[in-house]
Formats: sequence, C-alpha cells, structure tokens
Amino acid sequence: MGESGEDYGNYSYDYYLEYGDLEDLKVEHRQRETMHIISVVIYIISFVLGLIGNGIVIWVTAFKSKKTVNSVWLLNLAMADFVFVLFLPFYIDYILRDFHWYFGVIICKLNSFVSAMNMYASVLFLTVLSIDRYVSLVHLNWSQRYRTVDRAWVICACIWALAGAMSCPALIFRDTVRLHDKVVCFNNYHVQDGHTAAMIHIIIVVIRTTVGFLLPFTSVCVTGILLTIKVTQSRGSVRMSSFSKTVTAVILAFFLCWAPFHTFSLMELSIHSSLHLHNVLKAGFPLATSLGFFNSCINPLLYMLLGKKVRHILKRACLDITKSSLRELSQSISATEIESVPGLHQDSVPEEPVASSTL
Repeated sequence: MGESGEDYGNYSYDYYLEYGDLEDLKVEHRQRETMHIISVVIYIISFVLGLIGNGIVIWVTAFKSKKTVNSVWLLNLAMADFVFVLFLPFYIDYILRDFHWYFGVIICKLNSFVSAMNMYASVLFLTVLSIDRYVSLVHLNWSQRYRTVDRAWVICACIWALAGAMSCPALIFRDTVRLHDKVVCFNNYHVQDGHTAAMIHIIIVVIRTTVGFLLPFTSVCVTGILLTIKVTQSRGSVRMSSFSKTVTAVILAFFLCWAPFHTFSLMELSIHSSLHLHNVLKAGFPLATSLGFFNSCINPLLYMLLGKKVRHILKRACLDITKSSLRELSQSISATEIESVPGLHQDSVPEEPVASSTL
C-alpha cells in the first residue's frame, strides 16, 4: 500500500492539498512553511466570513426578500459556498498537522467531493447569472414570457446534478495511505502502471480546467462583450441595474480567485520534466488553492456592499432586532424596579383604581 501511494502521489499535488506530503519534504522547507502559514490564515478568514456572510445571504434571499429569478440564483450560489466553508476546518487541521490526515478515508473522499462540487456549482451558477443578465436586459419580451421562478429552480436542479456528476472522481479516486509516519489523503488511481495513472490524472485536470474555468470564462466574456455593445448602442435605453453591477463584480472575483489554481493545475501536468517546477508547485499550490477557496467568502461581501436591496433588507432587519432588544431590556428593567420596591408586587396591585374624593 505504501509503494502504490508513492507511485500515485507523484501524479497528484492538486487542490486537495496533497502537495508536499510525499517525498522531498525537506526541500525548500522554510519557503513552503511560510506559504502554508499564509494559507491557514486565509482559510480561517474564509471560514469565519464565509459562514457568517453566506448565512446572512441565505437568510435574506430565502426568508426576507421577494422570490424572484435573481434571488433563486443568489440563494443557490450562497448555499454552495455555505456548505463548502463548513468543511474548511478539515483543511485547516490537515495543514496544521503538517499534512497528516486524521479523519479517515470517508471524510477524505467527502471533503474533496464537496470542494469540487462547490467549484463546479459556483462557476455554473455564475455562468447562468451572466447569460440570464444578458437575456433579461437585451431580450426583454422573451424574458418576461419565459423567465420564471419555477424554470429557474429547474435549471438550479440541473446545475446541482451536473456539479455532483463532475465531482464523482473525488469519491472514486480519493484514498488514504500511511507514508513516512503520516496518513496522506491523495488520489489513488488504482492502477499499477505509472503511465496509465498519469493519463488518468491528465484527463481529470483537462476536464476540470475546461468545464470549471475555460468554457464558463468564454461564455461570460462573450455575454459581457455583447451586453456592453448593446448598452453602448442603445444610448441609455438599456441601463445596468444595481444587481447587474453586483453580478459583474461576483464574476470577476471568481475568475481572479480561481485563475492561479487552474494555472498551477496545468503546470502540474509537466511536473516530472523539471525539478524546479516540482518545488515551485509544492510552494505555490497551497496559496493558489487557498485563494480559490477564499472566493466563497467574497461573494456575500459583494452582495452586501453593492446590492442596494440586500443592504436595505439587512438595515431593516438590524433595526427590528435592535428595537426588539431595547423593548425587552426596558421591560426587564421595569420588572426589576417593581420587584425592588418593598411591599409592591403584582399581587398587591389593586385590580381597579380607587376613586378620589378630592375635587
């Protein structure tokens, strides 16, 4: 089992954090350790902000706002990010234990599956958001006729199913093995031939980069360019709404955060041709991965900073909570003052006022 782990491990540094786990751990140790510390800090920030931010967005879009097509997209995107950040403590623990996996093979598979599904679901929802924004602004009559909440939910179900199917390799190939007194969560391709393992790895990376980045990026760019041309030609008849600006910011944030990771994934395919590239990947992959995961906490911040409707709902909710808290505090103080007066209790208060004889 240990020998197979070393064979397969050479083909899988990827975004499940097995980089640096296998051989040559001492090479450029200080540089990699600094990168790992930065990664842990980013993971902790992502966990705290992502849990609070996505929780607020889910609460607003599910319970406090009118059910619209836009709210359906945002709700599902926030759900994908929220479920993902719940698993971030496993990554944090993995790095803090110097890449020793403590949670068993089932959590190893599930953790990687959720990470992959979050990436696919997020990019697919953002692609649909971009296309839907273009259609709703440019083809107004068609969108008013066919753009409904029920159809939006059907599309969301299809996206979740597709994201789950694309993430299945994590359930199939992720495995644990003991190496150098550590348990490693890695990609076990279940073959004895190193060339076959390398081919499987290349196929997975190519599919992940194409479906998870290149095709969505092309689609978003095309719709964005067409929308810009339409807005320019319309001379004001087509206006960019606050929601449209928010969508633009969210899309840019996603691609900026995930671009380094996919770049490293492609570089990884030629890792055996250069020792220098081998060390660069070991040092840089943790940071690129954490930057991609950081995207899960950026989205809700953009909603709250740029979305007028979300800000209005949050402001009103905060005011309601403050008023309710002050009312309860006032009632509590009044009850305390009554109890502190000797002989004055609720049982001693007369039920009806006594009429005064004084004119």
